[in-house]
Amino acid sequence: MVSAAASGDASNTFPQALPMTKPLVLAISLALLAPTAAFAQATTTPTPTAVASKPAPAWVTRSNEHAQVLLLAQAPFQPELLSSIGVSGFDDQVSDYGPEYARRYREATAAARTQLQARLAAETDPNVRQDLAILLRASDDAIEASEVNERLVRPWADVGQVVFQGIKGLLSEQVAPERRAKALLRLQRYVGMAEGSTATATLARARYEERNQAGLLAPTKIEVEQGINNVPTYISGIRALFTQYKIEGAEPALAALEKQLGDYAAWSKAEVVPTARTDYKLPTELYALQLKNVGIDIDPRLLIQRAQVGFMETRAAMQQLAPLVAREKGLTQTGYFDVMRALKQPQLRNDQIEPHYRNVVMPEIDRLIAQHNVVALPQRPMQMRLGTPAESAAQSAPHLVPAPLVGNTGQQGTFVLPLSNPNAGEDGAYDDFNFPSVAWTLTAHEGRPGHELQFTAMVERGVSLARTLYAFNSVNVEGWALYAEAEMVPYEPLDGQLFALQFRLLRAARAMLDPMLNLGLTDRETALKVLIEEVGLSKAMARQEIDRYTVNAPGQAGSYFYGYSRILQLRAETELALGDKFDRRAFNDFLLDQGLLPPDLLAKAVREEFVPAMKAR
Repeated sequence: MVSAAASGDASNTFPQALPMTKPLVLAISLALLAPTAAFAQATTTPTPTAVASKPAPAWVTRSNEHAQVLLLAQAPFQPELLSSIGVSGFDDQVSDYGPEYARRYREATAAARTQLQARLAAETDPNVRQDLAILLRASDDAIEASEVNERLVRPWADVGQVVFQGIKGLLSEQVAPERRAKALLRLQRYVGMAEGSTATATLARARYEERNQAGLLAPTKIEVEQGINNVPTYISGIRALFTQYKIEGAEPALAALEKQLGDYAAWSKAEVVPTARTDYKLPTELYALQLKNVGIDIDPRLLIQRAQVGFMETRAAMQQLAPLVAREKGLTQTGYFDVMRALKQPQLRNDQIEPHYRNVVMPEIDRLIAQHNVVALPQRPMQMRLGTPAESAAQSAPHLVPAPLVGNTGQQGTFVLPLSNPNAGEDGAYDDFNFPSVAWTLTAHEGRPGHELQFTAMVERGVSLARTLYAFNSVNVEGWALYAEAEMVPYEPLDGQLFALQFRLLRAARAMLDPMLNLGLTDRETALKVLIEEVGLSKAMARQEIDRYTVNAPGQAGSYFYGYSRILQLRAETELALGDKFDRRAFNDFLLDQGLLPPDLLAKAVREEFVPAMKAR
């Protein structure tokens, strides 16, 4: 999973995100994506050139100039996003939660679209024309998403999470010290202490209260209660960040924030919880929009059928492998569930986890990638760390936090591993990530050759803004990461292979349970039973999963399985077309070179560029 200013994942792309939807948590989560260094030329303050292994082609520079039209039109509505990807001029700004924000957002997007349409008519370069088509489609999707959400949804905001993510986006080792200082003014804007600002909590409450029409979809009871319960964790996390980075003068604003979030939580408990919904089935139109936004372009019932087949096949493969693992480890029981349970013990202590990943698994995976010629590697080690309690409250699954992707001066993305799910309640602790066997597939997914390599490639290979930020969806991002896991399975230890299959089983379970829950074909308790008793997740992890399907990011969870399936199909087609001329590393490098193209455009590039080039060798 890729974190945004953190989808988990909820609104998955900035073009479709609106200030009153959930923060971009999952999925970049889900999605701080990478404009190239050329985009920095449009900012109000020059930024350093990003680290790059090769200069961006001239057409990429021109494409990025076009993309700025749309990006800057939408910037006032979510400036935290631009700031987090490294664009200067927005560090002290906060999202627009003012009256009629949705209408104003659509008008700004439509005006930008008109400019882009005129530019398309005058453009002759085929690559730039394709990028302009991507930008036009992103504009249309953004307008559609805004209209549907405004028509169907009553918008409640988890303000504590909004503020925590906005501050965390600036107070980070990946942000230059001179930019971190702007966090104080951003905080003052959040609490209404800066000139011309109104407290975000006040605006969020006003937007909820003014949408008191019958028939609007209320927020779920679970998400509101979780937001209320997480307020102390977010406040503590924000205070810790200001202390860690020695930002002076913040105490009055921090005290105001604590009071405002407390008042907002009390209001939410009194006024929002009693009318919150406990039925998690989404209206058909809204769920269809969710699927479209994450990149799933088939009927959800067909996705369920394909995922059911994948689930059964993967479970059978796990049962075949489990006796081999048991024999190697000296275990008496040979069922896959029992073997996994045994391998989870003993758990690594918290102070052992990061050293194990950093010193044992990560360098060995780099060695295996190079030895087996899987994909080209950057010449620097990847980074990982454990998540803080506030980060885990905001996003309780493993994820990658990308580095600033504009003006990058050598900062790297970081694989963040949470230690707990603060929303698990009585379900207990995680036991899913803190033991040696699972580290292989988690590193392959979040690190290399998965997300970390994916985002490094966008900085170092000169990919256009249209093909990163505006072509992004969860299908093409998460599909690559699951494919990356599969590429490494044959070279991992047997116990690592078993847990790689477990996580593949989880992705198939997601692709059937998410639509089944949202179409009313099953219930939360049945889904929990599948995840705990068949997939083998802890109760806390299973709870995080169910919340994800029904509360945090309905529709997104199926993107892993579907994106992986599309890449596998394209790989099979390409191998058949090239025969002995197929080169796996060249194929994988080509996929990364394309940025984050959705499956149809990626397949077109492979057929029209990669296959002819390989045949001509």
